[in-house]
Amino acid sequence: MVELIADDLGPRTILRGAAGGTLLHGVVLPSEPCRAAVAGGFAALWLGPDEFLLLGRAVGVGDFALIDVSDRTLGFRLSGPDAAGLLAGGVALDLALAAFPVGMCTRTMFEKAEIVLWRRGADDWHIEVARSFAPYLGAMLAAIAGDAI
Repeated sequence: MVELIADDLGPRTILRGAAGGTLLHGVVLPSEPCRAAVAGGFAALWLGPDEFLLLGRAVGVGDFALIDVSDRTLGFRLSGPDAAGLLAGGVALDLALAAFPVGMCTRTMFEKAEIVLWRRGADDWHIEVARSFAPYLGAMLAAIAGDAI
């Protein structure tokens, strides 16, 4: 059994700029590609050399730009022992734990929807998707699961 629920981690902000080592809410921004850093209710996901998705209230000091994207995207949590297999039905990545370990994140496609995918635990995923694609994401996950979610 897999469960898909809304996962509101607070405001969503894109940080752009030379932010290596920048400290936000006790989180040093990840320096390794496609990794997340977490402290309390705040997370920073590495999306590119100068781009991070910040989940939670974003404040900081440094030479960077913060763009609020809270109204643009929604977050979902997909959990359960079959979650990786379900995601694999729409994502062209190897989602095995060895290939996509806990703490890894990436921007990718789920069927026709661009998503940010973050593995929070062995059977626990966070998905960010454009608000307009949220119904599509839910419908495609249900179709792949055979309406098991």
